[in-house]
Amino acid sequence: MILIRIEAKSSLPPWKKSSLKKLSTNTRSNSPLPPVVCLFGPTAVGKTDLLEELFSDSGEIISADSMQVYRLLNIGSAKPDPSYLQRMPHHLIDILDYTEQFNTGDFVRLAEERVLSIHKRGKLPVISGGTAFYFRNFLFGLPRIPPVSGEIRNALNAELDEKGPRVLHERLTRVDPETAARLMPMDRSRIVRALEVFEGTGKPLSSFQISRQPRNDLSCLLLGLERPRKELYERINERVNLMFERGLYDEIQFLISQGAREDDPGMKGIGYSEFFPFLREGCLTLSDVKDRIQQNSRRYAKRQMTFFRSLPGVSWFNPDRSQEIRERIDAFHRSGT
Repeated sequence: MILIRIEAKSSLPPWKKSSLKKLSTNTRSNSPLPPVVCLFGPTAVGKTDLLEELFSDSGEIISADSMQVYRLLNIGSAKPDPSYLQRMPHHLIDILDYTEQFNTGDFVRLAEERVLSIHKRGKLPVISGGTAFYFRNFLFGLPRIPPVSGEIRNALNAELDEKGPRVLHERLTRVDPETAARLMPMDRSRIVRALEVFEGTGKPLSSFQISRQPRNDLSCLLLGLERPRKELYERINERVNLMFERGLYDEIQFLISQGAREDDPGMKGIGYSEFFPFLREGCLTLSDVKDRIQQNSRRYAKRQMTFFRSLPGVSWFNPDRSQEIRERIDAFHRSGT
């Protein structure tokens, strides 16, 4: 059992923009956080239905999903529908415009604040999602990277505007192949961040390792969800089919009509990025786009499981074994940690 902390669904209207600064209540102190449940697993494993079954009366959910933070990105992010969110309170959903950047440091800070506020309401904080970096940094702490001169960042941004992100990504591949391998070539802000760290410190970003020891201010029950690979991949394929039936193509067309661009942070995720070559080049069919989303989703699920399997102290369950999971949570409650 690991020591840890965590928030739930935003009440902000979807048309109202909000900065990260406004979202923070700045209530976090250095005192230990209340007990938290972390429930994670790969995409389409069945987290959403299980959350309502387990925590509808006792908990509030802090979403650990890098795409569901964005307003208007509903179908492609597999965001729970409004009626579900009314029944099962969630935090860190629909909090940003798709043009805004949201990083792991932002998640950790906001999640800690929500953990405290949920606990004060007499509810159990539950962090759930599939974004591995969020869980890693929440459980083990953020890496300590020395400050970098703003002049370096400005110079890199100017070069980015002149040459484009692919050129900078190629350079990053030469100086920090580990970081480059996990970044998309169009991920402008993260490519610039990795290069500015290298140029400012002389060390690749990947060399600033996160601690291998869990934070000592956290008490967290780690629950992992898994299914046989064949079954999981079938669920992924079916989910993507349903996304198209529910209007995913209409959603991306609407977003583009509102000014969404390929390099916007919210457009880089699976389910959205695959449409831009189709719309730009006209050499793909919608069937091709669907196939790519399914393939990318399966590959992403494999990476998710590789990461989650590396975490210590995880209790693993098939989501269909909800009674066993409930008993594990009850035991965590009784332990008083």
